[in-house]
Amino acid sequence: MLPAAEPIREIDASGPSVLTDAVLASTEPVVLRGLAARWPMVRAAIASFDAADAYLRRFYRDATVTAMLGAPDIGGRFFYNQDFTGFNFAPVRARLDAVLAELRGHLRDDVPPAIYVGSTTIDTCLPGFRAENDIDLGGRDALASIWIGNRTRIAAHYDLPDNVACVAAGRRRFTLFPPDQVDNLYIGPLDLTPAGQPISLVDFHQPDLDRFPKFEEAMRHARVAELAPGDALFIPSMWWHHIEALDRFNVLVNYWWRQSPDYMDTPINALMHALMSVRDLPPEQRRAWQGLFRRYVFEAGEETAAHIAPHARGVLNPLDDAAVRALRAQLLKRMNR
Repeated sequence: MLPAAEPIREIDASGPSVLTDAVLASTEPVVLRGLAARWPMVRAAIASFDAADAYLRRFYRDATVTAMLGAPDIGGRFFYNQDFTGFNFAPVRARLDAVLAELRGHLRDDVPPAIYVGSTTIDTCLPGFRAENDIDLGGRDALASIWIGNRTRIAAHYDLPDNVACVAAGRRRFTLFPPDQVDNLYIGPLDLTPAGQPISLVDFHQPDLDRFPKFEEAMRHARVAELAPGDALFIPSMWWHHIEALDRFNVLVNYWWRQSPDYMDTPINALMHALMSVRDLPPEQRRAWQGLFRRYVFEAGEETAAHIAPHARGVLNPLDDAAVRALRAQLLKRMNR
């Protein structure tokens, strides 16, 4: 039997001024009970599917969304196909009102097809929704997205931005793992992913410990929370999270933001470039580059270039928007030779 995951720390978020910098810059997850309880969307969802459906349609104009559609036999688990040449679902561009109608049509099915509208910018598909359903992030420039579907399972993955996820309809179970558990989660391909991020290959409902024995160790570090409509969860950057939508109709609203400047590139690009240029070097050369990365990236500090005159430090000086643009141009020129 796998170890039971520990509960995620909770705070009562039903009052004002809960989203402090201490919470939003935390390196640990936090359940925010009742953060969105006053939202009209939440009240409509608690009342009935019909009320929630009507409320969403109030803001809908004619935007199309990308819906992920899977056959009933996938059990709501969006994943790869059997030979890992593709996926067990099909992405479809559709009007949001058509997706809501499809959800309604299968609302009473015991084993419905899997229907899932992934990260979709709220202001684009439901203009005006945030005027009545929003949170105060203290001036952070966050991307607000909506997720709509039935009973679905999203494999464990990480996101670079920090994240506040608000449950607006249905119940959701979140299972989180700290970043240092990456070796125990059996991550799939980096360049063929269901939704852009690498995912754990472990089926959390039926973990195959013969194939994935280190998953047992991952579960020793897991955190879990079940959220009801109106509850929210702060997920720190790079924490792996597995998400289950538990009801026949579910809506999630989330906010993503980065603590780093906008001009900084995403680190996954650096990882892919390192795979291309560093990983397959002879062992001694790879160790030498490990030392350089440690010095100039992972352990960089004031002493790294203290022996060089400030005007001559180049990219070893603190970077700003102009310096990053110049560096990017140099890299593109070198790569296109």
